[in-house]
Amino acid sequence: MPRPTKTLLSSLKQLVGQPASAIDTPALVVDLDAMQRNLSRMAEFCRKHEVRWRPHAKMHKSAALARLQLQAGAVGVCVQKTAEAEAMAGGGVTDVYISNEVIAPHKLARVARLAHALAAEGGQLAIAVDSREGIERLAQAMDQARRDAGSGAVIDVFVEIDVGQGRCGVPPGRPAVQLVHEIRKHPALNFAGLQAYHGKAQHIRSAAERREAIGRAATDAAFTRRLIEDEGIKVGLVTGGGTGSMVCEAASGVYGELQAGSFLFMDADYAQNERDPAQPQFEHALFVKTQVMSAGLQHAVCDAGHKSHAIDSGLPKVHDPDGTLHLDYGNGGDEHGILRPAGAGAAVPEIGRTLWLVPGHCDPTVNLHDYLVGVKGGLAEGTVDRIIRIDARGALA
Repeated sequence: MPRPTKTLLSSLKQLVGQPASAIDTPALVVDLDAMQRNLSRMAEFCRKHEVRWRPHAKMHKSAALARLQLQAGAVGVCVQKTAEAEAMAGGGVTDVYISNEVIAPHKLARVARLAHALAAEGGQLAIAVDSREGIERLAQAMDQARRDAGSGAVIDVFVEIDVGQGRCGVPPGRPAVQLVHEIRKHPALNFAGLQAYHGKAQHIRSAAERREAIGRAATDAAFTRRLIEDEGIKVGLVTGGGTGSMVCEAASGVYGELQAGSFLFMDADYAQNERDPAQPQFEHALFVKTQVMSAGLQHAVCDAGHKSHAIDSGLPKVHDPDGTLHLDYGNGGDEHGILRPAGAGAAVPEIGRTLWLVPGHCDPTVNLHDYLVGVKGGLAEGTVDRIIRIDARGALA
């Protein structure tokens, strides 16, 4: 994939030690202090509830941030793509779970090679399946890699069940049992447990309705686990959960591992959820820095359009920690954002005014950028502490 020029990287590195005001716009900026507080709260939550934590690295796509999470107590990371797994492994992350189906033979060959490479380092690769065809293709790739490498590496395999997402996964119950038996036919595959992620529940606004949705998911997962164990087969782990529903999975007694990832940056969409009292108070930590480039009587225009932030979960929000700006962000196209006063007494911001936008959805926003600019000491008065490479940007295959 194309990477940024050396000139760009050199100019970014020169920012280290400078005030946040020196960051050119638009730029993707991480408030490192807020991020660290989010990280600490998540780690404490998992320790308190005695549940494993495997954050989704598809959110930040950075091996450096994955290593930071591992240092805080994460057991490994999740990814969705083979290329993301390769990027994490290339950055020193040795416990990776592709929580998604991989079917293409050439991709499975890469999966198998990566499984052997990580095993040689004392690490582990895992993957999800939801079909007999997928299992057979995975086994063929692993067998070929075993012959090529002259080793007996094994890959952990999770059977994905559909607990409400309506996407991948077999129905809970007997169909999952059948896939477990298929996995156990192949020496290079180790049945490791169940993938039971309910993505739709993450953005149910009502805390009570999220609890109800995850309650059904946990019931389905427990039922499936019981059927498998009735066959004399151990179910090592039920894994799933996300930032929106993590308190429900942790309290269920069914899930042994959480995959929450967005909490680290906490985008505008997640902030619209009614907070469950049991969930830690996560803060916004990811921002698009922008500035006003044009101003009229009724509106202003900033230089951060859709090429700087994703809009699949809605437009970004203007960060207003002091409650004094009262600005709405509107669609201005690829390179522009329209800023309008919201509420009585609000004013059009002046030309050159710096603003900070909270993206609607952090994952695809990060994927639009090559680097994160890490700031310590706050956005207004802080300094640039580090430049963080987004290793898996564009890692779609």
